Parts: sequence; C-alpha cells; structure tokens
Amino acid sequence: MSGIRLPIELAAASSVAIAAILVLPHVLELFALINATVYVSLAVLALSLALVWGFGGILCFGQAAFFGLGGYSYAVAAINFGDTTYAVPVAIAVPALVAAALGYVMFYGRISDVYMGAITLTLTLILFNFVNSTAGDQWRVGAAPLGGFNGIPSTPPLNLPGDPGNPLPPEWIFAIAVVSLLICYILAKLILRARFGRVIVAIRENERRAELLGYDVRAYKLGIFVIGGAMAGLSGLLFANCVFVSPTMFSLFYSGQIIIWVMVGGLGTLVGPVIGAILLNLLTTWAGTLPEINPSLILGAILVLAVLVMPRGMLPSLATVLGRFRGAGGVT
Repeated sequence: MSGIRLPIELAAASSVAIAAILVLPHVLELFALINATVYVSLAVLALSLALVWGFGGILCFGQAAFFGLGGYSYAVAAINFGDTTYAVPVAIAVPALVAAALGYVMFYGRISDVYMGAITLTLTLILFNFVNSTAGDQWRVGAAPLGGFNGIPSTPPLNLPGDPGNPLPPEWIFAIAVVSLLICYILAKLILRARFGRVIVAIRENERRAELLGYDVRAYKLGIFVIGGAMAGLSGLLFANCVFVSPTMFSLFYSGQIIIWVMVGGLGTLVGPVIGAILLNLLTTWAGTLPEINPSLILGAILVLAVLVMPRGMLPSLATVLGRFRGAGGVT
C-alpha cells in the first residue's frame, strides 16, 4: 500500500507545483509574485528543519545560520564571479560544509540534545553579531562588500547559465523556487523511504537500540544534519533573489519562526511544515498591514493555540479528523 501511496503523493505535489507555476504569475501583481517567491523559499527552509527535527530527532535552532550562510555565499560569489551559474553551488556547498563541521563536533563529541540546541543557537547569534559589525570598506570578500547592518543590496539575480548579461525575470525566479521546493520534497521522500531514512527514524525512536544493532548513530545523524544544512542554504539563495541579503537572515526572529512553522504544520510530516510556513507568512504579511497590531504577538498566540488545540500539528490533526469522519461514514 505504501508503494502505491508514494507515486500518488509525488504526482499530487507535482500537480500543485505545475498549477502554481502556470497560474500565479498571470493572476498576481509583481509585488505579490515576489512575496509568493519569498514564501516558497521559506517553505524550503521549513522543509529542511522538518527533515532534521521531525525525522532525525535533532532540534536545531541554527537553521537560520545555514539559511543566512546560503544567502551571503550566493551574493558574495555572484558579485565576484559576475555570473550566478557558479554562485548557486557555492551557496549550497558552504552551509553544507559548515553543517558538516559543526555536526561532527556535536555528534562525535557525544553532546547531549540540550547542549546541541544551545550550540546551534549560539552559532546563529555569533553570525548575526559578526555580520552586523562588518560595515566599512575593509569588510569585503573580493569585490563584494559585506555592508554591515545594511547587508548587500546589490545582490545579482539569477541569470541564464553561462549568460550573466541575461538576468531572469521575477516569473522565472518564482518558477525556479517552486521547482526547488518540489525537488527538495521528492528528495526528502526518497531519503525517508531508503535504508538511510529508515535508520534515521529508528535512531529518533530509540538511539541506544539502533546503536546496539550495529549502526553508527553519529554518522547517520551527521548525514541528515548536512542534508538539512544544504536545503537551508538553497532556501537562502532563493530568498536572496527576491529580498537582498542582510544580517536579519541570521536573526532570532527567523530562528524562532522556523520552529513555529514546523510545530504548527505538524512535526513528523513533510507537507505540514511547508503549508505552515506559507500560511503563517501570509498571515504575518496581512497582520503587518493592520494598524497597532504586532505580527509577532499573532504568531505567539497561534503557537499557544496550536499546542493546546492541535498538539500534533495542523496536518496530523486534520488527518485524524478525516479518518474519524470516514470511519463514521463506513459504520452508517
């Protein structure tokens, strides 16, 4: 049954992605389309934590660090190369390498989960404070000034591969963001169905038992952590194509929001955090247009309500309700 369900899920996800690419650029104004690209890029970020935390059991407060590293790596590489073709792999590789180094220290150092969360959060704060202090001409990487709290507003948009004189229009950037989200989702599904993914879930359920069965728990956790870091870096480079990179990408604001997206959407699912990220960002944007209302208070209230009313998250709770409804229908 699960072998049949996977192609159906992937076909449904592909259909939604194709519909979004074909329809939204024609019905949304430019500003709304750019906002939609932002939401999709943040959905990739939510998916990265959904994989690391929901299935790997690693509560990482540092996804914003990899997100920001992806954005800054893309901007610096694009400005220095003069061509975004080479900036894309750099933006994915740098966060993955940092995740590999950090993960090696944490997992092979046998650091407990509590300290792991503190270390990843500390990394985010260090990067935030460091990038904020890089104002001045002396702070540059090659031709790219880091800009301090002003960021790098001159970040080049994606161009056709090998053709830096032909930047892509917002409609294409949106399509690339949607396709990237779809690819990450498919990759996550395939990883979880493979032996590697099954071992990761087993480690989440009972790490000691998995270790006694002969699995190198540290290597598996490091692997899923690096994959999550690479996905977060991809999210950062997509974000950099619609909102210029700045130290806010490393801020506690994003670190906290990612956790909320995953919890509200449904921990232990892939689709739930994606939907949670998009819906909550839509709600935050709408709340920002209202006078005398702090969007952060709304997010906090939603988190409290979600924990009290839907402790398993929106998607699992909805699935439970639908299951009961079908069961009742079957009885009658």
